Amino acid sequence: MQSQAQIDQLLRQKADAKEIPGVVAVAATRNETIYQGAFGKRDLSKDDAMTLDSVFWIASMTKAITAAAAMQLVEQGKLTLDQPIGNLLPDLAAPQVLEGFDASGEPILRPARSAITLRHLMTHTAGFCYDLWNGDMAKYLEKTGLPGITSCRNDALKTPLTSDPGTRWEYGINIDFVGKAVEAVSGKRLDAYLRDHMFAPLGMNDTAVKIGDDQRKRLVGMHARGEDGQLSSIPFELAQDPEFHMGGGGLYGTAGDYIKFCQMILNKGKGNGNQVLKPETIELMSQNHIGELVMNKMTTAAAIYTNDVDPYPDMVKKWGLSFMINTTMTPEGRSAGSFAWAGLANTYFWIDPARDVTGVILMQLLPFVDATCLEAFAGFERGVYAGLDAAGGRKAA
Repeated sequence: MQSQAQIDQLLRQKADAKEIPGVVAVAATRNETIYQGAFGKRDLSKDDAMTLDSVFWIASMTKAITAAAAMQLVEQGKLTLDQPIGNLLPDLAAPQVLEGFDASGEPILRPARSAITLRHLMTHTAGFCYDLWNGDMAKYLEKTGLPGITSCRNDALKTPLTSDPGTRWEYGINIDFVGKAVEAVSGKRLDAYLRDHMFAPLGMNDTAVKIGDDQRKRLVGMHARGEDGQLSSIPFELAQDPEFHMGGGGLYGTAGDYIKFCQMILNKGKGNGNQVLKPETIELMSQNHIGELVMNKMTTAAAIYTNDVDPYPDMVKKWGLSFMINTTMTPEGRSAGSFAWAGLANTYFWIDPARDVTGVILMQLLPFVDATCLEAFAGFERGVYAGLDAAGGRKAA
């Protein structure tokens, strides 16, 4: 198909020119793979070619999986969306809000005016933030000596809120607490719960918190783009014996595995012959859960890790359980009401139920929302929609 050749050419050209180190992209309808390609190197300091089964840190693409796991427990009545989550997680029973710092640089804290719920956590409206996009929180961590979230240490979760629950959308550590809630009611560590109730049923055998021996042979190296635009390999790996399993960003996996998760969403909760969520749960997850609130621009406070994040700046974005919802059609052709999100090292996915299509594109470099990576993502997505249009639209039944 013409669009397949176009996608191949675009991704190969960017990898050959070392504009990106390497890339794997996969697109599918609910029941078939319609594109897959792997280009470039796993690690620019080594000779290994990128392959379709290469293993990436998928970072915040973990969030939708953790939220789906929590929704299984909502279905069973073990978790509820709107009860105070502090009843289950004592650390969230009396949250404090950071109002700034006094003249001597000490944090000013006050009690939150309302309780945090699971719905708040899943939609990034609980008041938590990430220090990468919040200078006050970066200052608070420095002042208190608390570790950053990627340390996977429990102390990293002892940060205050930056706004009252339910009053503002701000991207943050919320889904790590959703993972803690899954553990609290299931009696299993998060990796074991996900393996038993999401990965095994869906056939996602290459996704885990801990990198297995076989996966390590296929692991993609991390890269950084310098100020001159050149890429270099950098050491990066999440703790392999973490204090807590990071529900917001702890998974390593392959594009082929993640597309199975996306196809399960397209298939109304069914994948690999197993119904892992009810159709009505998928419908619920797909709706706007932040009401009149909107997804705000995320302004970087840590330029080596992330650029500013403001997808489709002229469009109102809402949030489901737990992904971004675009409210109008995107320039690439993604239907209004589709869902998408990403991972810090430039990994991206989207799910478009109206067109029955989903795509995953994985790269491994910092900072996040790298302009060249976004070009690769947009070109891939445009090519997928061009292929659908050429094939007669493939409208969802």
